[in-house]
Formats: sequence, C-alpha cells, structure tokens
Amino acid sequence: MDADALADARRPEWERLDALSRRRRLSGAEVDELIVRYRAASADLAELKTSVGDSPQGAYLSTILAAARLRFTGAGDNVLAQAARFFALQLPAALYRIRWTTAVIAISFVLVVALTAAWIASDPALIATLGPPDVLRQYAEEDFVDYYGPMASFAGMVWLNNAWIAMQCVLFGVTGIWPVWMLIQNAFGLGVSAAVMSAYGHLDTMVLHILPHGMLELTAIFVAAAAGLHIFWAWAAPGRRTRAESLAAGGRALATVAIGLVFALFLSGLVEGFVTGSNLPWPVKIGIGALALGAFLFYMLVIGRRAARRGESGDLVEYEAGTPTLTAG
Repeated sequence: MDADALADARRPEWERLDALSRRRRLSGAEVDELIVRYRAASADLAELKTSVGDSPQGAYLSTILAAARLRFTGAGDNVLAQAARFFALQLPAALYRIRWTTAVIAISFVLVVALTAAWIASDPALIATLGPPDVLRQYAEEDFVDYYGPMASFAGMVWLNNAWIAMQCVLFGVTGIWPVWMLIQNAFGLGVSAAVMSAYGHLDTMVLHILPHGMLELTAIFVAAAAGLHIFWAWAAPGRRTRAESLAAGGRALATVAIGLVFALFLSGLVEGFVTGSNLPWPVKIGIGALALGAFLFYMLVIGRRAARRGESGDLVEYEAGTPTLTAG
C-alpha cells in the first residue's frame, strides 16, 4: 500500500477529525461524527502500521487521534488554566446564581438592625440594661472610634475573622440554621451598638466609620449566607436527583463562593485597616468603599451573567467532578 496515496485520499477526513477535536463545544450530531471519524482514522492508522510500519503519515495521524481521544477521556488543565477558568467563569457564575437571595438577605439584615436600634434607643430603661452610663458613654465617644486605628495587623485580623465567618456560612449552610443564626446575631449586635451611639448623639460617627469598609464586608457576608442557604435547599429539595447527588453538585458549585469571598474580604480588610481610620476626608473614604463594592457587584452581576449565559453554574467540569449518572426523560 502507498502511504502517500492513502494520506492524500483520507486527508480531508483526518482534517475534519482534527477540527472537531479542537472545538470547545460540540453538538450531539458533532459528537456522533467525532466518534465515527475517530474509528475510521484508527483503522487507517492500523493499516498504515501494518503495511509500511513507522511513517510520517502515521505520526501525523497518531497526533490527530491522540487529540481526539482526549475529548473522550478528558484531560486536566494546568494550574494557570484552572485559575483563569475559576475567576473568569466558575466564581462569577456561582455568585450570579445567588444574587436574588443575597438581595433578600441584605434587605432583611438592614431591617433587623434598624428595628433593633429603634426599639432599644426609644427606651432609656433598655439602654440602662446594657451597662453603666459612664462605660456606655466612653464606648460612644472614644472606644468605637479607637477600634479603627490604621495598622496592618488590624487589617489582617479583620480579614481572618470575616473570612472565617463567611466560610462557616457556606460550609455549615447545609444545616439551614447556621447562616440565619449568624446573620441575626450580627444584625442584633450592630443594632445594639447603633442604639448606644444614638443615645449619646454619635450615630453619625458610627455610620461614617462603618460605611467605607462595611459596604463590601457586609455584602460578602450576605453572599456567604446566601450560598449556605442554597446548599441547604439543594439537600432539602433535590428534585429528580438523589439528595447526595444534589448536595454534592450544590456544594461543589457554591463552595467556590467561599474561596472567592476570601479575596473580597481581603479587600474590605485593607479598607478597614488603612482607610476607615485614616485622616482622609470622609467623602474620599466612603468613595473608596463604594468603589470597592461597585467592583464586586460588577464582577458578580455583569461578569456573572456573561458566565451564566455560557452555561456555567459554578460547578466543576465533568473531568474534575466525575461523570454524572444519566437519567431518562
């Protein structure tokens, strides 16, 4: 058999196989075609090796078949490719999925803070139960502001604490209770602080010191709680999948949120550690905080929507997560 003649006759079919194996997404018909052409090219390679042994044509065809074979068996990406996919597709898609739950949590949190503060501040007897007047006055006039002294160690401490809270909300979200309890606890505590500051005429000071970092910090906590509750819902209402399969899929997709929030909370920690307590004018401080929040919301809503439209859900690709169980219907 003439290897050159076979290569000339089969080259269009081999090039079509090569083109299919390089495509990012394949339709059902294209997958069928890929399999058929792979089998035909494998037969051609066997004929080449049997007739002429090693040859340039056989080496060329072996390269095409190896690339096509990876479409069946899968191949792990390198670290840089995985990181790029995580930040460009998986993380924003996971954030976008929980946008409405995040909004509901944010509104509910603000309402609890406002109602708690109004309830306690309206009754001097309730204020008195929080501590001696001199201690409360010192807290309102000195301690609250002194807490935000600019320092690198403070920024690191804040970041670790908030990152731990966010991870708890996601990882323990399957209980359905932990994120809610965490939010109520923090909302009530913030409402009590607001009541004390209001009682001593320093509510504006509190708002000014919370806004620069708090806009992004609290949003990140709301997102973490939303992710945790979605994991709980994946277990409570699995649909046609088993609870284990639904929980695994939801957990994989939304655990990415916990990883991503580490970076958001790092940014809010920097703002809290170096901006909130700095000597910058308050409009500048609040503007920096608003810019940080705006960047996060753009990533979550705009980049996330684009990723979702591409079919991303935040879950791992099939090669990383394992082949799912197929169901009819």
